[in-house]
Amino acid sequence: MTGFRRLAALMMAAFALFTMVTACATRQHSPVPVVPDDPASSFPAKVSLPGGQPVTLLQQPKRIVSLSPSATETLFALGAGDQVIAVDQHSTYPENAPRTELSGFTADAAAVASKNPDLVIAPDNATQLAEGLKVVDVPVLLTPAAASLDDAYQQIQAIGRATGHGNQANAMVQKMRTDIADIVASTPKPPQPMTYFHEVSPDLYTATSQSFVGNVYSLFGMVNIADPAGGPFPQLSQEHVVQANPNLIFAADTKCCGVNAAAIAARPGWHTIDAVQRNQVVELDDDLASRWGPRVVELVRSVSKAVGKAQQG
Repeated sequence: MTGFRRLAALMMAAFALFTMVTACATRQHSPVPVVPDDPASSFPAKVSLPGGQPVTLLQQPKRIVSLSPSATETLFALGAGDQVIAVDQHSTYPENAPRTELSGFTADAAAVASKNPDLVIAPDNATQLAEGLKVVDVPVLLTPAAASLDDAYQQIQAIGRATGHGNQANAMVQKMRTDIADIVASTPKPPQPMTYFHEVSPDLYTATSQSFVGNVYSLFGMVNIADPAGGPFPQLSQEHVVQANPNLIFAADTKCCGVNAAAIAARPGWHTIDAVQRNQVVELDDDLASRWGPRVVELVRSVSKAVGKAQQG
């Protein structure tokens, strides 16, 4: 019996040790808990952007009005579309966004308040609107025009925090950074920097390197022929563009104004421009070229394609 008891004790000890090891292994290999994207613990939240007043949100907003096309695209990309009850007349993407006649430039507080919002996102020049909505306790997040990709990333993350989608916003920004870096790295580098002209409107308003779209072009080491004019959005003369003789022309007024490569080539004197002669006039989507939401990756891809084609031509 003594031997039997000793054997039983050893077997029980071995079983206990096996159980402990198995439990430890189970704990070590169990999946890491995933924090919900809009946890209740995220609120109250104080959200701010550089140069703007912080906005305090006591709980996750369920009735959002967006008066910024860039913000609208960001909201839907983050999965906050179900929280959006109204967007401005210029928010053309996505198609299912609830468009109204509201405008980020002219909307008054009464018109916006009639939508019964619990968060309004508007351009930073809508200060009068913000003051009016403050009276009725509607928080307004004012978003300045982005001048760089970093500005765009900050706004996406701020909108994510304000709507309870902070985790998703951080993941989106990381993916955008990675995708853009990969696109730029895979683009063939020309032997010398290419010059370009970015057309905003047929009367030759343009965007310099100080603008958001100019920051995108700078990723490829391109030289903007409008930079000597100063400011982010100067107006150039016909003579300036013809004499600068850019290697590439990007038309960002195709949807608004019907401009295309043929129309540009038909302008007096423009047939002598290198970009026209070498068929390097790129017709851009106006919206992609003027918004700083998640679709900026598509703009970067379009520029990359144009740079690669220009080196082959």
